[in-house]
Amino acid sequence: MANPAGSFIWYELMTPDPDAIAPFYAAVVGWRIGARDAGQTGGMDYRHIGRADGKAAGGVLRLSADVQKHGARPLWLPYLSTPDVDREISSILSEGGEVQMPAFDLPVGRIAMVTDPQGVPLYLMAPVPPSGTPDAASDVFDRHAEQRVNWNELASPDLAASRAFYSRHFGFEFKDSLDMGPMGQYCFIDHHGQRLGAIMQRQSDQQPAAWLFYVGVPSIAAATRAIEANGGHVLMGPHQVPTGEWIVIATDPAGAGFGLSGPKGE
Repeated sequence: MANPAGSFIWYELMTPDPDAIAPFYAAVVGWRIGARDAGQTGGMDYRHIGRADGKAAGGVLRLSADVQKHGARPLWLPYLSTPDVDREISSILSEGGEVQMPAFDLPVGRIAMVTDPQGVPLYLMAPVPPSGTPDAASDVFDRHAEQRVNWNELASPDLAASRAFYSRHFGFEFKDSLDMGPMGQYCFIDHHGQRLGAIMQRQSDQQPAAWLFYVGVPSIAAATRAIEANGGHVLMGPHQVPTGEWIVIATDPAGAGFGLSGPKGE
């Protein structure tokens, strides 16, 4: 595909009840999470997240009771592209990472779920472009578009180790940083001419070691009201960031953390 290796090419919400969570994201972001495809087999329940332009923003995977018993929790995960999933798994394992879901093949590509050496979960994917469109590119990440992820932020237990890991495996560059005082450095991620987000030091053991994704909305004020009116919980904000955008960080009704970005609005 046209996306360079190491790109964020898909986002997935893991949640116990996709039907229950769909109205929340419809009210807050404007997404449509469809019904389960009757053709799915093996107990899998996977839905696509529809944007207003008719394209997909990502997917939703239902967490079964069994996987929840084994510690799975509601969260958002990224898919990072790699030309060779199996080679990447082997390398990550040699550095102390773990396999959460062994590699398997789908019509859209080869996929695996791992944790990096710092315990952060993510998917690896070697995508297969649609038939007849070898240069197709994922557009689920866009710095400014509404209903797409605008920013990818990692809270790491070990900032230096995470910078080295993502640089080595996915080609991330760290050219600039913002000094946040007692909170440490906010290290911006550059990748093939794009600023993808940032990595920062986790502030406490209670803060999840995980990626946080900020989705674009037309009004942070309106989206914040929608979070509170539809069973979510605001954790931080709204407040303005140095780029001029406004952000809010929240959890959905099932407990998955996410962020929003955009103009302040009314």
